Amino acid sequence: MDNTSLDWTLIRSVLAVADTGSLSAAARETGQSQPTLGRHIRTLEAQAGGPLFERHARGVRLSALGQALRPGAEAMREGARAVAMAAAGQDEREAGPVRITASVFVSVLLLPRIIADIRARYREIEIDLVSSDRTENLLFHEADIALRMYRPEQLDMITRRLGDLDLGLYGAPAYLSRRGTPASFEDVLDHDFIGYDRDDRLIRGFREAGLEVSRESFPIRTDDQVAYWELVCAGAGLGIGQVAVGDHDSRVIRILPDAPMPTLPVWLTAHESLRHTPRVARVWDALAEGLSPFLS
Repeated sequence: MDNTSLDWTLIRSVLAVADTGSLSAAARETGQSQPTLGRHIRTLEAQAGGPLFERHARGVRLSALGQALRPGAEAMREGARAVAMAAAGQDEREAGPVRITASVFVSVLLLPRIIADIRARYREIEIDLVSSDRTENLLFHEADIALRMYRPEQLDMITRRLGDLDLGLYGAPAYLSRRGTPASFEDVLDHDFIGYDRDDRLIRGFREAGLEVSRESFPIRTDDQVAYWELVCAGAGLGIGQVAVGDHDSRVIRILPDAPMPTLPVWLTAHESLRHTPRVARVWDALAEGLSPFLS
């Protein structure tokens, strides 16, 4: 293989398939089509002199040749990302895109009005909103600013804790009319309480509050936070919601305001090379300002 003729585009496609385990998943991840990814792989295989992947029951995995080439390919990726990050950090333009990532729930129910205000104030700034519950890697410039309910621990990051989002118990009027309002926190287990499917955080929370529950204690379950909230609003059962959302949603009523509830810490995070570039700084400050009324 002639190292001087290697095309980074081909390497990137191969790594995407290796990381995700399938052409379809890599296509979703990269925004490229499956035929394009397949063509890139075949081109690099011709240069490498053999197959880079082998099929298995759940997709594809790197062949022995692919495994041998992977360390060098990942070094190329790190180098390309370092160059891109350094260049982005020198961008002094006030106009251009800023990429924000936040959870699906926050992206759908908290950020739209804040982003609308940012757009009204800063017409020269474009906003890319990545609505995702997976951790976007700021080191790799997958987002400029992350809004998360935990403190990211990646190196070379600037973080700021904005405050905490309070949680509360909610029920729809139709449900409360049908089943009554629980008189105490312990009484909620006599009601239909909407739970999580594979996520065990709700179970752990109830147990920490002194109530022994299991997955089967919840007759309706979902890990999708937006779907969860819509089930509460539809009257399918009682549920937990962010007070910043629930207290402004006419479809539900807050119950047991003194019940023991955890809070969600809210962190803004950006790579140190980008944090003080003009347009990222403006969006960072606007997010902090827009979220402040909802935080304790």
